[in-house]
Amino acid sequence: MASRTSAAPADAGEMKTASGAPQAPVRTLERALGGQIRQRRRQQDLSVADLAGAAGISTGMLSKIENGQISPSLSTLQALAHALGAPLSSLFAASEDRQDCSYVRHDQTVVIERRGTKAGHVYQLLGHALRGDIAVEPFLITLQADAVPHIGFQHAGMEFIYMLSGEVIYRHGERTYRLTPGDAMLFDSGAPHGPEELVQRPMTYLSVIIYPRNAT
Repeated sequence: MASRTSAAPADAGEMKTASGAPQAPVRTLERALGGQIRQRRRQQDLSVADLAGAAGISTGMLSKIENGQISPSLSTLQALAHALGAPLSSLFAASEDRQDCSYVRHDQTVVIERRGTKAGHVYQLLGHALRGDIAVEPFLITLQADAVPHIGFQHAGMEFIYMLSGEVIYRHGERTYRLTPGDAMLFDSGAPHGPEELVQRPMTYLSVIIYPRNAT
């Protein structure tokens, strides 16, 4: 009788999701320190030779430090900090592993008035991106019994809608879509859009708006 074997689990470092997003860059202390030193040097309009001379190290060593190729000694970091006129602790600020997370309890959502909001349209903000070049705004939208249709929403970026309850005819540009629970849309929000016919009220749907911060 042939023995049964099971496939070995994939190495944790090789596990991926179905997303096509690229892997996050690997950040090391050396790279973070080097980047911080390079940034401060350039802000002061210093050449590699200028800073290396002021810190009493070779230009080759400074180049390797800025590129994260070597781990500098504490005395070397102190010399560089002194030459840059910066506290030593400030060079380590960029090495902190900052990974944003916005957590909102179900009873702590914020009801807001969005630009262009119409009567009976209730927006509850579910979170926010804390920093970065891309803004992400997730909303739980409720169209109450007294809600009125509105197809004039128009803004920068992309929008994702996931229908939770009720039924609506939703317009995007020249086309309309009937949305019932479980249906989803992803569209360019630069085109006029919005609920054109409120078939079954009240209704709720998740709306996630994504846009570059410089577009605000």
